[in-house]
Amino acid sequence: MAKEGLKAREVKRQKLVAKFAEKRAALKAAGDYAALDKLPKNASPVRLHNRCKLTGRPKGYMRQFGISRVTFREMALDGKIPGVKKASW
Repeated sequence: MAKEGLKAREVKRQKLVAKFAEKRAALKAAGDYAALDKLPKNASPVRLHNRCKLTGRPKGYMRQFGISRVTFREMALDGKIPGVKKASW
């Protein structure tokens, strides 16, 4: 599992991106790159990284479920994800 600080940092970045989204769009449309440069670095959506909501794992993230592939497999095998079952053909 990831450290709690890493998960908290990502949440903080998401809030900053949401807070400055409108302002960034307006400055970008106006072409005011000097003002854009003065915004916080973490307000840029490029700096966001998808992490598993349960474990904080940064790799193997499945967007449809919001969790990592490892967590997904464990939950699917335990029957905790409705409509998902192991394939066999």
